[in-house]
Amino acid sequence: MVIYILCFALLLVGIYGILTKRDLIKIILSLGIMGYAVNLMFILFAYKRGAGYAILVKDKAVTAMVDPLPQALILTSIVIELGITAMLVALAIRLFEKYKTFDITKIRRLSG
Repeated sequence: MVIYILCFALLLVGIYGILTKRDLIKIILSLGIMGYAVNLMFILFAYKRGAGYAILVKDKAVTAMVDPLPQALILTSIVIELGITAMLVALAIRLFEKYKTFDITKIRRLSG
């Protein structure tokens, strides 16, 4: 139960960073933290205590197995998050080249 609370706290740290920080790099890092907290939560929900893994079981009957579907979905999610992070970093670099700052409030003032 404690690990679920810690995972939720990690999600809250990511949300806090997105809502309160004004630096684009910190916002991108907060999005990454939040995404990995969600991934960890999915993996934790799929875990069964005392369950066997389908790949590691040889010649014996296992009554409970860990579901491999969430693990495959999380691998896909990690790749998508990596692509989104790369796109956001490229966008932040272009904004820095144009406005010479990562501060969102200054970018909003200079955009007119």
